[in-house]
Amino acid sequence: MLTHLTPARLHMLENGVAFSADYDDVYHSKAGGIGQAHHVFLGGNDLPRRWAARQQFTILETGFGLGVNFLTTWASWQRDAQSCTHLHFVSIEKHPFSREDLARYWHSEHDEVHGQGDDEAGLDAHAHRLASELIESWPSLMPGIHRLSFDQGRVTLTLAFGDALDILPNLVLRADAFFLDGFSPAKNPELWSTPIYKGLTRVAAHGASIATYTVSSAVRHGLNQAGFQVDRAEGYQFKRDMLIGRFVPRYRVRRHEPPAPFAQNHPHAQRHAIVIGAGMAGCAAVAALATRGWQITLLERGPEPATAASGNPAGVFHPIITRDDSYAARLSRGGFFFALHNWSRLRRRGYTIEGQDDGILVCAQSDEEWLSMQALQAAHPLPPDYALLLDKHQAQTVLGVTPNHGGWYFPRGGWIAPAALCRAQLDSAGAAVRRLYHCDAHSLVHREGIWHVLDHARGLLAQAPIVILANAHDAARLSGQQQIQTGSIRGQLNLVPAAADLKHPVIGDGYVVPLDTQRWLTGASYDVDDMDISNRASSRAENLARLRALLPELASDFDTDIADLAARTAFRCVVSDRMPMIGALADEAQALASISSLRGAHLADLPRRPGLYGAFAYGSRGLIWAGLGAEILAALIEGEPVPVDRRLLDGVDPARFLLRVLRQGSER
Repeated sequence: MLTHLTPARLHMLENGVAFSADYDDVYHSKAGGIGQAHHVFLGGNDLPRRWAARQQFTILETGFGLGVNFLTTWASWQRDAQSCTHLHFVSIEKHPFSREDLARYWHSEHDEVHGQGDDEAGLDAHAHRLASELIESWPSLMPGIHRLSFDQGRVTLTLAFGDALDILPNLVLRADAFFLDGFSPAKNPELWSTPIYKGLTRVAAHGASIATYTVSSAVRHGLNQAGFQVDRAEGYQFKRDMLIGRFVPRYRVRRHEPPAPFAQNHPHAQRHAIVIGAGMAGCAAVAALATRGWQITLLERGPEPATAASGNPAGVFHPIITRDDSYAARLSRGGFFFALHNWSRLRRRGYTIEGQDDGILVCAQSDEEWLSMQALQAAHPLPPDYALLLDKHQAQTVLGVTPNHGGWYFPRGGWIAPAALCRAQLDSAGAAVRRLYHCDAHSLVHREGIWHVLDHARGLLAQAPIVILANAHDAARLSGQQQIQTGSIRGQLNLVPAAADLKHPVIGDGYVVPLDTQRWLTGASYDVDDMDISNRASSRAENLARLRALLPELASDFDTDIADLAARTAFRCVVSDRMPMIGALADEAQALASISSLRGAHLADLPRRPGLYGAFAYGSRGLIWAGLGAEILAALIEGEPVPVDRRLLDGVDPARFLLRVLRQGSER
């Protein structure tokens, strides 16, 4: 069931913790916060020495609070001349503060730095400067994983909003250091329980360090039982002692290891990848890898990027809300927030991306659906900066036009020009990407750890240790995946003259997007396995009928006989469960040869084709799935923390259909 998170201040009040205007409490002490973070968590984990000259370093924190530990760590990383190339900071927080609370804390005029040395005072000032960037990027208080990037993508903050007991077992990462923060064991006993200790064991890299300011004997015993050797160390100011230690288990830990970093598996290989397909999925993959220092060869059969479905004049973007908070809803929510963050970064760097992100209305399509929306909002109110439930009259005030029903209004949703986004992503990669157009990849050959992409004449187009297939309908054929059956949905769009001053896009059965004061974009037809590329009069009539039903007060302005409307037809790639294909592609031949032994297998048990990944079947949600999908792929390739939980990662795994066949014990 979908629920947004209770603000942290209420949680603190409920637990009897003082919460004054200047936030001077035992958990978030202004006087000691920066110094404590520096002494207990950085010093206790021997940082920055341990991250020196590494490609990447991952810290896992329990209890983000007001971000003191993160900002102190980020500031220390910036001040360190020998810092790791990429710093990952993953933090779990059950009761996150709002953006307003963060701003009041960090922008308070009563900052107290007394009792600190010169170095700590300088670190305090540095962390306060960085706080503005954190506050600007702070997500809506919705459950799940939120991925934020800073410092040109070299510092990544992965926020997991929710209960640590649920989140920790489902994180996909390898932690080099742990910041065990939070309330005392007496106040939050569930944060110091056996499931938590087991969760730490599951994600700890061998030799991972750990630090916490509690000296509870129960905590020390729990950590020792989990494989950490811990000892007391000198505390900071009001905390007389703390615990520090290392993960050196006395026995082999049984677990599915997350992917190892590319450099560890290929110590002598170039960081070079081939991306096939220059639509939204492929361009997002190029940008994600370029940020991490990769060289990319982009192969596209068309004359330029975004010539297929990604070339539509506009695409709408918004999360979806379901009563059971389905995989599609969770992926859309995570992708929505990630997209907004990334697009904002691109625009701040000067790239132009046409569109609007100031609101979109998703209408109910019947009276029954409207009642269902009302019931869901009553049972689980959503944060107003995420979604508002508007009736028809409220919607008319926002839109300027009365829709057929009320619905969910997403204040940060809207529309964007996909081709402009693709160009911005490629341009942001700069010299890291080599663009090859009019290149039709016909086959793949894997020899001695290198993939060779060949054309129809068996000529070599490109070679690299990593290949990402972002070429929609052709991905399964090119990779030889027999268990992935993609389908095609024909979608025709039409441009119509604007009939009113419509302020925001409206979606129901079809949609309408006000591109400017003169033109609306409407559609799209939904023709299953129909490969007719022509613009049909029948599809135009269907689009106009949907438009009249969506905005009934304007029905007379859209006669079915309107002729010569500009139109565009494209094809969406889907699979049967309507979830995308994101991840490492399976070695189907090897798996089917071992079908009897894999009948009870999990996805992590299945053999994969080395260095071959998929990013396709995005259907009509490419705008909000492509960026997050690219981040998932980059994380899997580089051995980074994955920006979705394991259950959702399994839900988009390209091997999920193969797994069903194996569990049934016979090939379909």
